[in-house]
Amino acid sequence: MASSRILKLASKVTGIEPDKRLPRITNNLEKDARRELAPADIYIEKEPTVGDVLRELKPTKAGVIQYFRELFPCAGWVPRYNLRWLIGDIIAGITVGFVVVPQAMAYALLARLTPEFGLYTSFSGAALYWLFGTSRDIVIGEERPGEYSAEDIAKTVSMVSGFILLAIGFLRLGWVIEFIPYIPISAFVTAASITIMLTQLPVCLGIPGINTRESPYLVLGNTLKALPKAKLDSAIGVSCLVLLFIVRDFFAHMAKRQPSRKRLWEAASSLRQVAAMILYTIISFLVNRNHRDNPKFRLVNKIEVGFSHAGPPKLSGDLVKLILPELPAIIIILIIEHIAIAKSFGRMFNYTVIASQEILAQGASNVVGPFVGGYSCTGSFGASAVLSKAGVRTPAAGLFSAGLLVLALYVLTGVFFYIPMAALAALIIHAVSNLVATPATIYGYWRMNPIDLFIWVIGVVVAFFSSLEISMYVTISISAVVLLLGIARSNGKFMGSVKVYDVTQTRDEEEKTKSDPDVKPTPSGPRVAAEQDDNPRYIFAPLDRKDGSNPNVEVKAPYPGVIIYRFPEGFNYTNHGNHIDNLKSYIEKHTRRTTKEKLDHPSDRLWCEPNTDPESDNPRPCLRAIVLDFSAVNRLDVTTIQGLRHLRQSLDKYAAPETVEWHFSNVYNRWTRKALAISGFGYPADAGDENPAADFRTVYTLGGLGREEGACVNYLRPSSSGAVTTVEDEDRIEIEEVEVEAQEKRVGGVKYSALGTVYAVDRPYFHADLTAAVEAAVRNARERDGWCSGASMTSRETRLP
Repeated sequence: MASSRILKLASKVTGIEPDKRLPRITNNLEKDARRELAPADIYIEKEPTVGDVLRELKPTKAGVIQYFRELFPCAGWVPRYNLRWLIGDIIAGITVGFVVVPQAMAYALLARLTPEFGLYTSFSGAALYWLFGTSRDIVIGEERPGEYSAEDIAKTVSMVSGFILLAIGFLRLGWVIEFIPYIPISAFVTAASITIMLTQLPVCLGIPGINTRESPYLVLGNTLKALPKAKLDSAIGVSCLVLLFIVRDFFAHMAKRQPSRKRLWEAASSLRQVAAMILYTIISFLVNRNHRDNPKFRLVNKIEVGFSHAGPPKLSGDLVKLILPELPAIIIILIIEHIAIAKSFGRMFNYTVIASQEILAQGASNVVGPFVGGYSCTGSFGASAVLSKAGVRTPAAGLFSAGLLVLALYVLTGVFFYIPMAALAALIIHAVSNLVATPATIYGYWRMNPIDLFIWVIGVVVAFFSSLEISMYVTISISAVVLLLGIARSNGKFMGSVKVYDVTQTRDEEEKTKSDPDVKPTPSGPRVAAEQDDNPRYIFAPLDRKDGSNPNVEVKAPYPGVIIYRFPEGFNYTNHGNHIDNLKSYIEKHTRRTTKEKLDHPSDRLWCEPNTDPESDNPRPCLRAIVLDFSAVNRLDVTTIQGLRHLRQSLDKYAAPETVEWHFSNVYNRWTRKALAISGFGYPADAGDENPAADFRTVYTLGGLGREEGACVNYLRPSSSGAVTTVEDEDRIEIEEVEVEAQEKRVGGVKYSALGTVYAVDRPYFHADLTAAVEAAVRNARERDGWCSGASMTSRETRLP
C-alpha cells in the first residue's frame, strides 16, 4: 500500500501516467476475445522491461564456462587426436614448411628487414595458432607492409597491434569485421598485389636506385625509365618468373587431363616455389662460389644462425606515437586478410570459423613474435592453399611447420647465402599475382552491382596513384555512404492483392517432359483442379509492377480506401521522413477527404494542400485503413514513432469524422510492439471506452497448443492492479463476469480447446502476417460501408476481394 501511494504521488508530481489506457483496453479486448474464442487459450503478452534486458546481459555460469572453452578450441579436439590425424598433419606441416621458408625470407626483404626476420615471424605464428585458431587450413605468415624497415619499428608495430587484436578477441568483437563489405576487401587485395609486384619489379630486373616507397605509378615509371640500367639479375629474375608460371600451368593442365592423379599433380605444383629456389640457389652457388665477396648478381648474403634477435622489444612512447596514425590501417589489413582466408577455407570444407577466435590467435602471434625477432603477421593465402591441398587434418600441423623453420634457422643458413635476390623477387611476384582480380571477376561485379564495381575501380586507382591506406579508407567510406543513402532514400512499396492458385505438375507429365523435351505437359488436369478449387489464396505484389512479375496478371487494391505499405530496408530516423512523405502524398493522391472542408474562402486553403474535397470531378474512395508490413523492420527509435504519431494526427483530420485504422503485420520485436502500443497503435482508437464502436471486428489468428486436448496450460492476463500474472486454466478468473457458452467450437476441423491465439488479443491490430492484417482492415472497412453484414468470419472469399 505504501509503495502504491508513493507511485501515485510521484505520478501527480511528475505528470507521468504509465500505461494510462492499458488496463481498460486489455480488459475490454480480452473480454471480447474470450466471448468469441472460448474455450481457446487467450494470450496476453507481458511487456518487456529494462530489467529483462539487464538479466539477459548478466553472465551465467554456463556462459562463463562456454566463454573459456571458446578461448581454447584445441581442448575440444586434442583429446580425440589420433594416429591418422598425426600422419596427415606431419605431411602437410612439412610440405607447407618448405613453401614458407622461401616466402618468409622474401617477405622480410619486402619489409626492409633481413631474411631471418621472416623466419622468426612465421615460426611464432605456426607455433601458437593451434592453441587459439578455429581453422585447420590457415597459415599465419607475414603481413606485407612495404614501409617498415627498422627492426624496432617493426617490433613495436607488432606488439601494439597484437595487444589491440587480443583485446578485440577477448571481448568477442569479431563481428565488427562484418561492417567492412567485400568490395573494399577485394579492391585492397588487388591493389596490394599490384603494389607489391611493382615494388619487386626493380629487384627482379636488377635495377638499382629505385625508391619503392613512392606511389606505385611512380615506381612503375621510374622502373621503365631505368630499364637500360638492368643488370645480370634480370636474367635470373625473368627466367625464374617464367619458369614458375610454366610449371604452374603445366601441372594444372595435367590435373585436368588426369583427374585420378589430381591430388598428386596439385602437390607437385605446390612445391614449385621450393624447387625453383633450390634450382637457382645451385646455379648461384656454381657461378659465385669462387668470388663470394664480389658476386655476379645480388645474393641474400649472410643470415645469422638461430634466434639471434630474440629478446624483449624496445618500446618507447615516442615510437608508439609515431606509429599510431598507421595503426588503424594495419589492424584492418591484419584482420581482413586473415578472416577472409580462414572463412574461404571454412566454406570450402564445411566447418565454422569464429572471427573473434581468429583475431585472438592473430593477437597472440603478434605479441609473442617480437620476443623471438618477428614482426606483424597475418594469414597467408598461398601457404594456406598449400596446407589445404597437402591433406591437413588439424591446426596442429603448424607445429611441424614451426619445427622445419627452426631446422632452417640452425642448419640451412649457409645455403641461404647463395639465394639470388632476383629469384626471391620473382617468387613474390608469382605468389601475389594469383590474388589480382581476373577480368571474369570484374565482369561479375558489373553484372551483379555496377555501383560496387565503381567502388572497386576507385579503390584500385587511388591505391595506384596514392597509397593502400588511403585507398582502404576511401572505399570503406564510399561503401558506408552508399549503404546509408540506400537506407535513407529507400522507397517503400504500395501493395495490392493477387488471387492465386497453386498448381503442381503431375508425375506422369514430369516423366514425359524428361523423356522427350519436345512434349509439353498438358495443362488440362491441373487447370480443372484449379477451377474447382473454391479456396484460393492471396499474395501481395507492388501496385507499380516494378518487381519483375508478369505485367498481365492483375494486381489491385484489396478494398477502396485500404492502403498497404511495405518497408523495404528498415524504418528508422534516417528514412522516416521519406517514408512518411511517400505515404502522405500517395494517400492524398488516391483518396479523398471524408467530409468537405469548411473554408470561408477557397484562398484559406494552404498553398501546399491539393483540392481533395469529396465533390471533386474525379471521386476517389475515402481513407479507411493503413496496413504496414514490418517484415523488414526490427527496432523503432523515438524519431520514427513521433513521425507515425504526427502522420496519424494529420490523417485523422483528413478522414474526420471517421477514424483511420492502423494495422501492422510481422512485428516480431517485443520492444517495437511496446513502443507502438504506448503511442496508441495496435488497437482501435475506442477500445478503452465503455461502449466501443459496434463496427469494429477483430480477425484472430489461432495456432495449435502442442498439447493434449484438455491439458492445463499457462497463460498471461492482467491482475486487478494492471500487472501481468501467470495462472493455470482451472484458476482462471472471469473478467467483469463474462459469460461463455459451453458449446464446443471448431475451425478447420480442430476444436477450439486445442487452439490458442498466436499473438496477444489486447493488441488486435498487430497481426501474424500480411494476409491477416489486410483481411482485418478490409472486413472493418466493409462493415463501415455496410457491404457484408453477417458474412462468415471463416470464409476467405469474403475477406479479400
